[in-house]
Amino acid sequence: MTALATAAIPVGAHAQQRSPAVSVGSNDLGGVVRSAEGPEAGVWVIAETTDTPTRYAKIVVTDDRGRYLIPDLPKGNYQLWVRGYGLVDSAKVQAGLGKTVDLTAVPAPTPAAAAQYYPPIYWFSLLPVPGNNQFPMEQVKSQGEWLNTVKSGACQSCHALGTPGTRTVSKRLGSFKDSADAWAERLQAGSASAFMARDITRLGTQKALELFGKWTDDIAAGELPFATPPRPQGIARNVVVTEWEWSDPTAYLHDEISTDRWNPSVNGNGKIYGSSEDSTDFMPVLDPAANADSEVQIPVRDPNTPNVTARPHGFSPSWGPNTIWNSQTITHNPMMDEKGRIWLTSQIRSPANPDWCKAGSTQPSAKAFPIKESNRNIAMYDPAASKFTLLSTCFPTHHLAFSRDHDMLFFSAGVVGPGVLGWLDVKKFEQTGDEVQSQGWTPFVLDTSGDGKRGEYVEPDKPVEPGKDKRIAVNEYAVAVSPADGSVWGTVIGYPGAIVRTTLGSNAIETALSEIYEPPLPGYGPRGGDVDADGVYWVALASGHVGSFDRRKCNVLNGPTATGKHCPEGWTLYQLPGPQMRDVKDAGSAEASYYVWIDWFNTFGLGRNVPIVMGNLNSSILALVDGKFVNFTVPYPMGFFPKNVDGRIDDAAAGWKGSGLWSTYGTRAMFHLEGGTANRPRAVRLQLRPDPLAH
Repeated sequence: MTALATAAIPVGAHAQQRSPAVSVGSNDLGGVVRSAEGPEAGVWVIAETTDTPTRYAKIVVTDDRGRYLIPDLPKGNYQLWVRGYGLVDSAKVQAGLGKTVDLTAVPAPTPAAAAQYYPPIYWFSLLPVPGNNQFPMEQVKSQGEWLNTVKSGACQSCHALGTPGTRTVSKRLGSFKDSADAWAERLQAGSASAFMARDITRLGTQKALELFGKWTDDIAAGELPFATPPRPQGIARNVVVTEWEWSDPTAYLHDEISTDRWNPSVNGNGKIYGSSEDSTDFMPVLDPAANADSEVQIPVRDPNTPNVTARPHGFSPSWGPNTIWNSQTITHNPMMDEKGRIWLTSQIRSPANPDWCKAGSTQPSAKAFPIKESNRNIAMYDPAASKFTLLSTCFPTHHLAFSRDHDMLFFSAGVVGPGVLGWLDVKKFEQTGDEVQSQGWTPFVLDTSGDGKRGEYVEPDKPVEPGKDKRIAVNEYAVAVSPADGSVWGTVIGYPGAIVRTTLGSNAIETALSEIYEPPLPGYGPRGGDVDADGVYWVALASGHVGSFDRRKCNVLNGPTATGKHCPEGWTLYQLPGPQMRDVKDAGSAEASYYVWIDWFNTFGLGRNVPIVMGNLNSSILALVDGKFVNFTVPYPMGFFPKNVDGRIDDAAAGWKGSGLWSTYGTRAMFHLEGGTANRPRAVRLQLRPDPLAH
């Protein structure tokens, strides 16, 4: 990293050190980045324009000689500047396409100036955490459980702690006797106040408020991160990041979808679709070929469907007393099928279920396991017809995943719910149009009898009995279908949390069997996960690890002891990049990864079956290659918060340009990031070229 200096020497002073010229095409920008210390390796060069229909930016990394090449830019005038660790942003220069533009990097004049560009994890790791000797508290039993609430609850599951908007307390919030009171007030801001209030009580309210207040007080007094981020190295310098603004400044994007999970060539070069959850009923749509965004309104079936505007909310330093979210559909997660249609978990009516879902119904699943309420249902959008189809489900929907043949669509219930795995028989629905008979669900039943089949079971509050199976009261958050055997996997949020595998059998309502596995310490707190081609499950853990679970290693799979803790030998933990919390002695990282996605088809270029991990506090996508993480940072706007990715192949014959990963800024609070309330969410594509100067 460049040593600190007080000034940058003009580029011309380094003529004798010039690197070999960069080949710049007519639609490219390229050159060399230098500072007073010479060529600057591993820094970002950002090109941005508003001459396209929506704001557009492309970002690359300099090579070991400070050279850069930004390829294939759409026509327009660009602002061009340098960002990097150990630097402050260079002055923005105007640049036209096809030009060689050498840039002057500006070393940070002080450590404090340099730290303003660090990812949130470096600031979050300063948060005081109660020591092990302070537990159990009344509301929480251990340090791990306390951290799990902060890292996987309503704090960092919604946005990163450590961004400018969270590590400071705005004076616009008011005047308070101390920072604990200030934090008590800020947790009432906005339409998510109920979730923040819920989780602060799980942390020991007053003690937690004092710790958060001390965190922001210490930073205001000049405390700086105790660790510094490394610059991109090796293949991390080969990444090309492209961004497009979409949706509205008051919106947030939970997810995007670009293609079919089972065939990444579906929708090649086509539009990208987002889900905006609580913030708006308008689905953002990006046309990357035209660099243009639009939106489509998602309908509801019942005009009296509840709206998030009814939630309590408080004064926001960013938005004042205004309610900025307005949504009936609370659309959470999209998936695309083999026909290019978008399936969404979306609310279409009030939560109370119709009678055919309840006790006394003849609907097969309802007869076996009636359900009274569901918070979300299903919406399907057909872009070719510009038409929505709405389906009412008895079970709540959160995430969703297709079977390989697309005949079945499986749903998780989310954090809370009735404790079932739900599904839609898509083939049957398309043939009959009957939403009642085309859906099904089953509780999670363990084979504690050990006979290999589902039989009479005891309820969750009863002990295991010889010769009987056992139902477990869990709700899956993530859901994924195994390419190896078609089994359905999911995560159970909590401490220590768990993962669940379900096989359907010949008649899922009566024959489905599940297995549950808890991660061994120091791992805890599952959130999102995915299954690789070998049937190994990969899961993001709040402990600062990614866990892989290979059930082929298990000595026990069923029987009376197979209730969660029976297969520690199936687990391998990989520590995520970044510092650990300063006050935590256990192995792990301060990272709070949201999800894991497996690149079955090598859409990114690192090989088939590579786990792609969300580096939510590292502002990055993390790829686990040969047991080591490669950190692909998205440096602008600071605070990239991916909740998932998907990989699409636009043109298999086009090399690195023909495929890539798609994601979006998924934070609920874009206004906490660089740019403030002027920000709009951004769709993001990452592509991996063979070297930092490849066209």
